[in-house]
Amino acid sequence: MARPNTALMAGASLFAIAGAAAAAPAPMLGFTPGGADAERALETRFDANISAAALRERMRLMAAEPNQVGAPHNKANAEYTLAQFKAWGWDAHIEVFNVLYPTPKAEALELLGDHPFKADLTEPAIAGDDSSARQAGGLPAYVAYQGDGDVTAPLIYVNYGMPADYEALQRLGLDVKGKIVIARYGVGWRGLKPKLAQEHGAVGCVIYSDPADDGYGAGDAYPKGAFRPERGFQRGSVQDLPVEPGDPLTPGYGAVEGAPRIPIAEAKTILKIPVLPISWGDAQHFLAALDGPVAPKTWRGSLPLTYHVGGAGAKAHLLVQSNWDQKPLYDVIAVMKGAREPEKWVVRGNHRDGWVFGAEDPLSGQIALMEEAKSLGAMAKTGWRPGRTLVYASWDGEEPGLLGSTEWAETHAKDLQSKAVVYINTDGSNRGLLSVETSYSMRRLFDEATSAVNDPETGVSVRDRALADLQVRALAPDASADLKAKAKAAKAGADLPVGDLGSGSDYTPFAQHLGIASINFGFSGEGQSGGVYHSAYDTFEHFERFSDPGYVYSVTLTQTAGRLVLRAANADLAPFAFTDLASSVASEAEEVKALVGTQRTHAEAVNRLLDQKAFALSDDPTISSGPPDRESVAPNLDFAPLDAAIDRLKTASAAYDKAAAGPLAADKAGKANTILVGVEQALTDSRGLPGRPWYRHLIYAPGLLTGYGSKTLPGVREAVEGRRWEEAAEFIGRTAAVLDAVSAKLTAATQILTK
Repeated sequence: MARPNTALMAGASLFAIAGAAAAAPAPMLGFTPGGADAERALETRFDANISAAALRERMRLMAAEPNQVGAPHNKANAEYTLAQFKAWGWDAHIEVFNVLYPTPKAEALELLGDHPFKADLTEPAIAGDDSSARQAGGLPAYVAYQGDGDVTAPLIYVNYGMPADYEALQRLGLDVKGKIVIARYGVGWRGLKPKLAQEHGAVGCVIYSDPADDGYGAGDAYPKGAFRPERGFQRGSVQDLPVEPGDPLTPGYGAVEGAPRIPIAEAKTILKIPVLPISWGDAQHFLAALDGPVAPKTWRGSLPLTYHVGGAGAKAHLLVQSNWDQKPLYDVIAVMKGAREPEKWVVRGNHRDGWVFGAEDPLSGQIALMEEAKSLGAMAKTGWRPGRTLVYASWDGEEPGLLGSTEWAETHAKDLQSKAVVYINTDGSNRGLLSVETSYSMRRLFDEATSAVNDPETGVSVRDRALADLQVRALAPDASADLKAKAKAAKAGADLPVGDLGSGSDYTPFAQHLGIASINFGFSGEGQSGGVYHSAYDTFEHFERFSDPGYVYSVTLTQTAGRLVLRAANADLAPFAFTDLASSVASEAEEVKALVGTQRTHAEAVNRLLDQKAFALSDDPTISSGPPDRESVAPNLDFAPLDAAIDRLKTASAAYDKAAAGPLAADKAGKANTILVGVEQALTDSRGLPGRPWYRHLIYAPGLLTGYGSKTLPGVREAVEGRRWEEAAEFIGRTAAVLDAVSAKLTAATQILTK
């Protein structure tokens, strides 16, 4: 569904004054005035080489057949990408990694009893979608890195299968021990659903797509509309990504030839129970068979049945057996050597593998990456060279667990940590507004670069349109205080608010493990692709009809990524700004302090009500419902070390940003750049986060119970959420230490620039 015109009109009027003043050149971080003018001219040349027709033809070729790891077309796409890079003048090669990649050998899901039913586990062809009829060699219903199993057990419905749902089950007097859970997609990351089921004692897990979330409850089903049809289902990975991505058998090091492999039984990111995804067409048979309590109101989807929780009576047979063998990954790496600082790298990546055809996810980003490389190659053939070395990467194996990017980053960790200035990532993209997560030091660069690209639907910059959308959303009655504050700050001139880096795409090993400043972005919100996510219907035909008709946002994605790459490569002074880092960390520290207070107040209230037997008195005696557990009361944590470190960071970042905005001398910029490359790394701790040492960043990380979603100040915040008070105190000190390390580096760089 298109965004209402009223929102676009609000955005246009919001920037009427700004547009009138647009004659003055916008600032450009890290450039001298003359260098900024040359950069703008270069970006105009870059845009001239971009072709929507070329993007479309590349999509048609690369999405022609199933494209998962190990598929013949996956390798063919790697060879095609390599040949194109070479034809465009890049120094390109393929790096091969051999990784554990399970594929289905046998699988079944059957409802037993008086009304038996067997799930089909395949997706039929769709009329008018020729690609959907070419599924030979594609995967059936499957999730990677689940456990093998052949189990028969009662079924129990757990809603979205998130922690709050298990708390609700407990209060209903039910548990999942010894049962097969059936959960619906949504709210939380896919892999958390079977992980939590396993931790609660379930013997199997089925995940279905409820039409309320991405089927006919959201819009017309494919092919009439964009949304998931009756037989569509979502494949994916259930690898324990928040613990560690990459090849499960080579933890922390590259899966190169001769690398040691741990036994599969010792791999900590592989689940132990069998898991299958199914369609809502199949799921309704299993859900209709359930008895027991009627599901809570918020658990009810859009299927034409009464949702029951079950737990007894209806039984199912679940079988999953996989081939646990290794398969090759083909990472295509292309290099264009820099003229001024060749030892400094700007790394740009997008993955190439899909679950079936993968048109929107990931090929919409892949075709843009290749169009950028084509344009950069055309400019290089005229004698131009970037200031810093460009490294373009077409990753393989992202879908099962960020395999290609993680193995490459681990293999080249030493070079990356000494040379990489920034990693710029895209993935699936479609029509609409900017969607972005960045390292805090990259926000200014992103703000400026997106101010220089016009939105094809409105004519204002993509940055200004995103800000207009933020202002409109902040007017909503249910808008959060945080959203309103961000809208107010951005309107007053602050950088465009962006998301925090979590996980779920190939920036993860660069940002979270190696401490390399990163940007992850795309366009979304209007293109309708979520209904066919990870299905056999994410095709060339669906993309053209519903995701990005005319490939206009594919062009915009190419223009935006190109500017980020060019400015990161050509700026005299590496384009970092740090006041956003200081202000964001200060705000997050206040959030954690407030969380401690909320935890304390809640625990005191719960414990008081338990003592008064209030939960028992409030229960409906006809429905089994138990009280919650007693909660530990938060102590008075000492945040003084963190507060002091934040104050020092505010001073150091303000001084640096002021110096960086002043007149730049080339020799001083070069010396400062050597320090700046290490600033993001200073935010990491080699000991990592509790229970997952691979994740080293202490300012942002994927949450253990959010999967893709970011947790800021994760060591402190997750300890507070888990009421692990000694651990929280420890990470207050460790987080303060990394902030002080950043302050020291910024002070050193400031001294170089101001001598």
